[in-house]
Amino acid sequence: MSVSTAALDSSVCAPLPVLGHDVTVPLVTGGEVTYAALDYAASAPALQRVWDDVAAYAPYYGSVHRGAGYLSQLSTDLFENSRRTVAEFLGCRADDQVVFTRSTTDSLNLLAAALPADCQVFVYETEHHASLLPWRDARVTYLNAPRTPGQAVETLERALADRDPYGPALVCVTGASNVTGELWPVKELAAAAHAHGARIVLDAAQLAPHHPVDIAGLDVDWVAFSGHKLYAPFGSGVLAGRADWLREAEPYLAGGGASRKVARRADGGVDVDWHTTAARHEAGSPNVIGVYSIASACKALTEAGFDTLVAREQELVRRVREGLAEVPEVQVLSLFGDDAPRVGVISFVVRGWNSSHFAAALSAEYGIGVRDGLFCAHPLVRTLLGSDPQDPGECGAPEAEPGERSLNAIRVSFGAGTPDEHIERFLRAVSELVREGAQWKYRTEDGRCVPDRGEAARTV
Repeated sequence: MSVSTAALDSSVCAPLPVLGHDVTVPLVTGGEVTYAALDYAASAPALQRVWDDVAAYAPYYGSVHRGAGYLSQLSTDLFENSRRTVAEFLGCRADDQVVFTRSTTDSLNLLAAALPADCQVFVYETEHHASLLPWRDARVTYLNAPRTPGQAVETLERALADRDPYGPALVCVTGASNVTGELWPVKELAAAAHAHGARIVLDAAQLAPHHPVDIAGLDVDWVAFSGHKLYAPFGSGVLAGRADWLREAEPYLAGGGASRKVARRADGGVDVDWHTTAARHEAGSPNVIGVYSIASACKALTEAGFDTLVAREQELVRRVREGLAEVPEVQVLSLFGDDAPRVGVISFVVRGWNSSHFAAALSAEYGIGVRDGLFCAHPLVRTLLGSDPQDPGECGAPEAEPGERSLNAIRVSFGAGTPDEHIERFLRAVSELVREGAQWKYRTEDGRCVPDRGEAARTV
């Protein structure tokens, strides 16, 4: 299989400038090559625009909400303006709250802590662990993996129809799968939830970087996402949506900033008057730079034009899927089938290869960074691979040796900053590895497949 530059339609638009686009990495076979970052689903590289905005603000760094000085006031304005920017980016309703967190995982754990008593939660087994696991103190109904979008809606409707209609209920669903990239029927699921008196939270970690997310338009109750997948640095996230459950819940963290008034009682105890705004769940000194970086990324994506970005990404998706289809040994994983709309996230296995071995060879011999494992979505990947839930294999640490079949997969993911050349190199590497084998020998070390520096596997 040969891949030419003409195979990709660069006329759609150029990739957005990102940090690390010119970083070179060594190859085990000798020399260096520009690193091809194709693991956007885990963490997308920061946009250059975001980094420049953060660098421009850094000299003016100051405490938020607590200082009378100029820099503190400037930082407070920047922090609260960032909240408004995120609200606009998400199409929030007038009375929605935007709470800043550490990540999608943190956001969903915050919501889990704010659930009313005796709340019943409905979550598909196909969810990322960030949205599968936080509901430990609730009554949880796990829904089987659907095989069509219509089946997803029907499964939810049946489950909701069987519940106690008088108690609170929450549905948790992803917008785009972090394993297959497939888009879920969020608006239809929201309608089903509301028809049965339930609320719905959207895990938009993989959706927000690739498509517009409109809370009001989708009619979801909450949205959660992470900055590090939205082309911003690590350590910041968002939970946005309806205020009532958040306002009525105990503060997620108890401390300064969450309280309006604290007073000693005559009996020696303490009385606390908590905030009812988003500050109620933002105790402590906030990550101002992380929050500002999210707002900067929101502005950058909006100004670049989602229609244009989506068009280019869909061209990359088309080329990757067509290129992988040319290699008979490659099986692309999918819930909803080949025609399902999807973002730039594609997982696959290669017949005759341990997935960790294949990913290690892509890195060591071609300078390509992908992800192998179960992608923190163990039940989904096991379902897609047709394996028993008790079969060996875990996220990022396969037990099989190089050359043996593994119960893990390989994930390639890309987005607004991906150059055409990275896609071309990836497809060429897949074809060469399958056709000719790895150039180097590999071994398992500390749960990872790594190149054995001692000896080549074949003539280089």
